[in-house]
Amino acid sequence: MQDKQNLSKKDQDTYQVGSQNLDKRSLIIGSTIATLIAIIPYLFYLHESVPQTKVWNTFLFSYDGTSWGEANFAMWVLTGKAIPLFLIFIWFFTNRHWWYHVLLVPIAMYVYQIFQMFNIDNEYIDQFDLIYLIPIMVLVIPTIYLLRARIFNKINDACKTMQEIEDEFKISPKNFWGKIKEYF
Repeated sequence: MQDKQNLSKKDQDTYQVGSQNLDKRSLIIGSTIATLIAIIPYLFYLHESVPQTKVWNTFLFSYDGTSWGEANFAMWVLTGKAIPLFLIFIWFFTNRHWWYHVLLVPIAMYVYQIFQMFNIDNEYIDQFDLIYLIPIMVLVIPTIYLLRARIFNKINDACKTMQEIEDEFKISPKNFWGKIKEYF
């Protein structure tokens, strides 16, 4: 990015307007994320609005808690898994450190547990999920280790600070879809 002093008057005005738009956008996104985090306790207690019956009928869907006993209990378990998953997603998409890919492991674990929760044939949940996480861990852990090794090689070879080296490794897409496309 050019130094602001070297820009013409017209370019300085454009620079200021673009900076203001970026600041406004950043403020809106930050406020939205902060609001979502602040309402987490209310989201956790949503299960209390679910009736303590085996079948729960709403205008959107009907839930039959055959393997859970009561719909209220099933929704309590769901909120206990969905809320940490939601918070880890926020952490993943707002993290600027080189190691943020390691958050894919708990994300995969919670997603697997939520899908297993709705498997009617599954007698016990949260068992043997480590076996299904091994392929993800096989990809993520060596990648993180190699990044760490590259960072420490650069520290030993150069006179850069840790922050400067982390900045070199940062991949920061400009929007949500850019972040998603980074992985595919």
